[in-house]
Order: sequence, then structure tokens, then C-alpha cells
Amino acid sequence: MSKYAARWETVKVDVENRIGWITLNRPEKRNAMSPTLNREMIDVLETLELDEDAQVIVLTGAGDSWTAGMDLKEYFRENDGKPEIFQERLRRDCSQWQWKLLRMYSKPTIAMVNGWCFGGAFSPLVACDLAIAADEAVFGLSEINWGIPPGNLVSKAVADTMGHRQALHYIMTGDTFTGQEAAAMGLVNKSVPRAELRDAVLALADKLLAKAPVVLRIAKNGFKRCRELNWDQNEDYLYAKVDQSNFRDPEKGRAQGLKQFLDDKTIKPGLQTFKRD
Repeated sequence: MSKYAARWETVKVDVENRIGWITLNRPEKRNAMSPTLNREMIDVLETLELDEDAQVIVLTGAGDSWTAGMDLKEYFRENDGKPEIFQERLRRDCSQWQWKLLRMYSKPTIAMVNGWCFGGAFSPLVACDLAIAADEAVFGLSEINWGIPPGNLVSKAVADTMGHRQALHYIMTGDTFTGQEAAAMGLVNKSVPRAELRDAVLALADKLLAKAPVVLRIAKNGFKRCRELNWDQNEDYLYAKVDQSNFRDPEKGRAQGLKQFLDDKTIKPGLQTFKRD
């Protein structure tokens, strides 16, 4: 039994073989993100961040959906007309986990898109470091159909990942697209048949688990930060991150890697890779 069994109402968490599996667990609602789910996901991510048994995080959905986006009834209609401070709390909880925590999370994150992925789902999807989708998954920016523009940072998410013309097409039409099309546009890393999805995610997670955790965190977060800086700022920032990596890595991955490449001759780029001691 999972050590987190029944701890959360709308999210299921399992930790197996150093992988933390987070499953959005409202299958009857296509895992639509409600105020309760948003509050619980903050706690889930903060809890797993300190769990040494979970070194890679996978975010997926129960049933046939990843998440259908924001719950139109619970998040919007039931809260219309409530005090502004209440509305701000709803937005803060939503943003806190969907991109503030996920985007610069201290552990590698993989979105395992098993099915429907709509609207507000694009924020956590892009905030995850990597993403693998099922060919059968269905994606859509459906907000235009409900008379509203994309909310939260959905437009920012697609602007950072999809091509300009494709992003505007789907924002303006509400048309849907498949996992294979999402991969072709760069929204996800790859797409595989649903029957092969878990194995593909496990293979990717195993690659990440083989890397030095401190170096991996600095490398991925450094990349994300540098997209927002100019060239001169990046020079200072990225050199500082390299120095930080050398200083803070308890496994001394740089020394190990150089030894394996220069002395042991066990690293051959494209053939053999770095192995942690």
C-alpha cells in the first residue's frame, strides 16, 4: 500500500522505484482541476519535493484523461460574484502549482499525457520538464467555445512551445489535435501508442535517474531561466550556475565524468554515457 494512500481527495500518489507517480484523480470529471484539486496539488508537490524516495516525478491522469482543464462549474460558475479576495485565492492556488512550483521544481518532472488535455491543462503540461503523450490523446484550446480567452498562462505556455501559426490557429478555432500532432509541433517530446506509454515514460525516467541530481536540476533550471535573459545576462548567469554545480554537487559528477571520458575511456558520446558511481 502506498504510504500516501487516501491522504488526498482528488489526487493519488504512489512512489515506486524512485519515481513519484502523481495521478489527478477525478476520472468522472475528466480530471478537471477544481479549487480542491488545486489546493491539494500544492501540498502534493511540496511533500514529494522533500521525499528522498521520489527522485523523478511523473504527472498523469486517472482513466482516459490527463486533465480537461479547469472545472467550469466548480472553479468559475460557483464562485462568480464572490468577494475579490476569494477570487484572488483561487487564482493564486491555481498558479502556485500549475507553473510556479512545477516550472522550477527541484526534481525532474515528466508529463505522461494519457488522454484528454484541454485548456488550463496546457499550463502544467508545459511547466513539466518533459512530456510524452499517447497517440490517442486529444488536445485542445477550447476556451473560445465557452466565450472566454485562454486563462492563467495558457497563452504563454503555447507561445513557448508551439509555432506561432499553430498556436493562434488552435486558440482562435478551438480545434482539437492528436498526440502525434502535439509531438510534431513541439508541445510534447514524443508520442507513442497508449499501450506503450507507461514503458516509454519509465525508460525516460530511468535515464534521468542515472544523472547526478544536483547537476540535472541546475542544468534544467538554468535552461529555463536563460530563455528570459539577454546574452550578456546569460553569460554571467550560466557561468555562475556552472560554478554552483561544481561546488554543490556531493557526487562530484564533473570529476567522475572527466575521469570516465579522459582516463577510463568509458564515455563515448552517442554510444556510452556517464554512469554515476
